[in-house]
Amino acid sequence: MKPSEIVAQLNRYVIGQEQAKKTLAVAVYAHFRKVAMRDVDKLEMLKSNILLIGPTGTGQTLLCETLARILELPFVTADATSLAQTEYVNEELDAILQRLLERAGGDTGKAGRGIVFIDEVDKLKAISGQARAASGENVQHALLKIMEGALVRLKGGQTIDTTQILFICGGAFVGLESILAETQAFGFIATAASDDQKVLDRLNARIKPTDLLRFGLIPEFAGRLPIVARLKPLSREMLVRIMTEPQNALYKQFQEIMRRDGVELKIAPQVFEQIADLAMEYKAGARSLRGIFEEMLMPVLYLVPDHPEVKQVVYESLYDEPRYLGNKPA
Repeated sequence: MKPSEIVAQLNRYVIGQEQAKKTLAVAVYAHFRKVAMRDVDKLEMLKSNILLIGPTGTGQTLLCETLARILELPFVTADATSLAQTEYVNEELDAILQRLLERAGGDTGKAGRGIVFIDEVDKLKAISGQARAASGENVQHALLKIMEGALVRLKGGQTIDTTQILFICGGAFVGLESILAETQAFGFIATAASDDQKVLDRLNARIKPTDLLRFGLIPEFAGRLPIVARLKPLSREMLVRIMTEPQNALYKQFQEIMRRDGVELKIAPQVFEQIADLAMEYKAGARSLRGIFEEMLMPVLYLVPDHPEVKQVVYESLYDEPRYLGNKPA
């Protein structure tokens, strides 16, 4: 797929984050171009793994899952926090690759071209004086080998070459903004009258390896993540769109569930805005939407299957009981 085609597919499932989608699409396109060049022309190409930075609930995991699905690649997720809490990091990394192999149906070649998403890598930051810093730094060192490319022998006897596996790391990186505010205040790229200011602004605004080092990533680990995409906090409008627009939107899912019981579900626009307001208060991004949505619908989903006379359920406010059209359930 061309980058524009990848973005078009992502747009069907992921709302907003246009710049992050483009960055991710170009990175994946270039990655598999390199894989092809390596296979056909026997050229050694350096792999460019990806770092996603953004607040919790902004769609990092969804982006990666959707990307793997549309490209038909095996995909697994791992949690960096869990890795930092175990004494057996290498065994845990082997288990991640074992899961990738299972997703590939046991095909080591297919697994060797899969995607691994490691969430919360910002929790691996090395801070002097903290007991957990050592474990976080150890995990960074352990990840280096498989991210760069290595032959890993699994417990089942199979061997996976991680050279062509695309590693995408993600995290909120709380505190990075203050580091960026300091480093970008100096305007480290000089300007001249003939310079394109838009290009200069984009270059000056990018997250640099030195910013990641100051945050607490070790130089070698930061160096394995040359491509950085930033995800923006979700606005109220974006949360409303997430519930209604994507191909697998919550509203569409529950409309289909109730349609199979012969019931039409109608929810007024105001309701989605009220749910979005609550989600904004919870400060968990899109992650809180499903819980609020399902809690709202729970009484209806309980009653409707036992009352075939109900043909339509209408919500006009999150804080009012729904209206049942047909004979109202007792």
